[in-house]
Amino acid sequence: MLTRPVTRVLPGFHGLVALAFCACAPPQRMARLGDVPLQRGGVLRDCRIGYRTFGNLDAARSNAVLVPSWAMGTSRDLARQLGPGRLVDTSRYFVIAVDAPGNGVSSSPSTSELQPEAAFPSLTVGDIVEMQRRLVTDVLHLPRLKAVVGISFGGMQAFEWATAHSDLIDAAVAIAGSPRSTEAERQRWSQSARELLATSRWRRTLSALSHLEPRRASSELLVNPHDYATQAQAMASHDVSAAFDRSLERAAAGVRARLLVVVSPTDEVVDPAPALAFARLAHAQVVQLEGRCGHRATSCEKKALARAVAGFLDG
Repeated sequence: MLTRPVTRVLPGFHGLVALAFCACAPPQRMARLGDVPLQRGGVLRDCRIGYRTFGNLDAARSNAVLVPSWAMGTSRDLARQLGPGRLVDTSRYFVIAVDAPGNGVSSSPSTSELQPEAAFPSLTVGDIVEMQRRLVTDVLHLPRLKAVVGISFGGMQAFEWATAHSDLIDAAVAIAGSPRSTEAERQRWSQSARELLATSRWRRTLSALSHLEPRRASSELLVNPHDYATQAQAMASHDVSAAFDRSLERAAAGVRARLLVVVSPTDEVVDPAPALAFARLAHAQVVQLEGRCGHRATSCEKKALARAVAGFLDG
């Protein structure tokens, strides 16, 4: 998850390999869910959810793993995380990589014809997960999921799955995510959204260039501020205990699926304390990465992360 959107630049040979892999990713698919009622009231009109599938569904239809996107990430970005030796092994599991609304692929302020830009409604993480549930059950016609595995904003969605739809999943893996945002996080994401909406993209781009930050300049030019605000506001309001009288204890008591919580002790973006507290309450398995890269430990320590996730899914 990013406090502000960043366009990744992949230099050299390894970058070319990664880009080639993404170019060969399975085709983008789009599920149409119609008009979707939202938790805060209102309706998302003509809701569309983007996704890609990797691997094969087994005869028992029991090996499906859903992987939600991180903040402003896409299912194409997730393709780099999937495959043998990566986050989820596509030779063993049927993986559904999902585009979260607001990422410019699924229904977003920048893509909606009926509710464009500022007319786009406010979403919660619960809304996003409910759309994913409908994708799984109504569109793909799967009886349940082997697991939900998410990083950062995707980890928030994994926590939501574990508390709201525990009966539909065997396991959940929440990586560098949180069951609820802290006050500091709520203020930071809300403020970043306001700042992005208040300043033109060209002014932000020129400011980044004046500070010799070409990568940030590229992202400022490409990212739609209303899209970013949609996801930032969902993160700011995130709290799985909202449906349990704001009690994390009650929310954790309702978890029936196996739960793995992965944190980086030095995470500067998502405070690991709420995730660790929830893990204790839910008697979940915990893995702490070395944390030498803070929130990006999931990339710096991707081999260790992949081993931990594979071992948990095999358990």
